[in-house]
Amino acid sequence: MLLRELRDVLDDAGLRGSFLVRDLRSGAEIGFETDTPWPLASLVKVPLAVATLTRVHRGELDGATALEVQPGRVTTPGPTGLSRFRHPARIALDDLLYLSTSISDNTASDALFALTPPAEVTRIVRELGVEGIVVRHLIAELADTPAKRFGAADVHLAHSLAIGAGTAGRGHRIPQLDVTRANTGSARACADLLQGLWTPSKIAAEVADRVRELLRHHVFRQRLAPDFSSDATVWAGKTGTLLTLRHEAGVVEHADGGLFAVVALTESRVPAAHQPAAEAAMAHVARRLRDHLRAG
Repeated sequence: MLLRELRDVLDDAGLRGSFLVRDLRSGAEIGFETDTPWPLASLVKVPLAVATLTRVHRGELDGATALEVQPGRVTTPGPTGLSRFRHPARIALDDLLYLSTSISDNTASDALFALTPPAEVTRIVRELGVEGIVVRHLIAELADTPAKRFGAADVHLAHSLAIGAGTAGRGHRIPQLDVTRANTGSARACADLLQGLWTPSKIAAEVADRVRELLRHHVFRQRLAPDFSSDATVWAGKTGTLLTLRHEAGVVEHADGGLFAVVALTESRVPAAHQPAAEAAMAHVARRLRDHLRAG
C-alpha cells in the first residue's frame, strides 16, 4: 500500500521514477523500480571523483598538480564555476575535484575526464565492486541538448521535445536521455556506490573520506536536503538535472548512529525548467521511505 501511495504522489507531481532507501547498518531496504537504468546526468560526477581519487591514492596522479583549464564562457542560466569563467585558469587537481563534485562545475569535470577518460572511470568503479554504472561520455556532450538552442523564455519547448521523444524501450531521440548512449546507472547501483563510500569496502579509506566530505559540501540543496537536514542529521548528496531528469543520491547520517542511503531518479512529463512541486514530491517520497525503514 505504501509504495502504491508514493507512486501516486509522484504521478500527481508529473513524475515517474526509481527510489531506493537502504539502511547501511543492517542492509534492509525499500524502494521501487530499483534496477531500472537511468541516464545519470550530473550524478556521474560521483564515480568520476571516486575514480580520480583512487588514482591519486595509487600514485598515478598528484592532487597538487596544477592544470590549465580553458574557460567555459557559458552565459545561459544553470552552469557554475569554471563553466562561466571568461579566461583560462590554473587550478590544482584536488581543487578541480571540489568544483566538480560540490559545485557541480561541468568544465572542472571535463578537466578531470581528460586525465581519467569515461571508459577508465567505468573500469575503476567496477574494480572497486560497484556494478551497474556505465560512463560513456564527457560532461560537455551531456550539456549539448536542445535547451541550448532556445532562449530562457522558450526553454519549455526543449522540455516538450524531450517529453515526446522517448521510446517504450527507454531509447530517446536526444542521446543524453537514451540509456544505450548516455552515462547510466540504476538506483541500486547508486546505493551500492554510496554504501562503498560510507562502510568498509574495496574503496580506500582516504578516498571514501574525501568523497564523503565533497558530498557533505554540495551546494545544491533544494531537492532532498530540506527533508533530511536538521540539528540531529547531516545530509551528504549530489543532484543531477538534465531537461526532464531530476535526480539526487546521498546519505543521511543521524546523531544516534543511523545511516541511510537515499536514491531518487526521476523524469518529469511537465514541460517546465523550474518545478518546485516536483522537488517537494521527490523529498516527500524519499522521506516517507526512510521513515518506514527506520521504524522497522
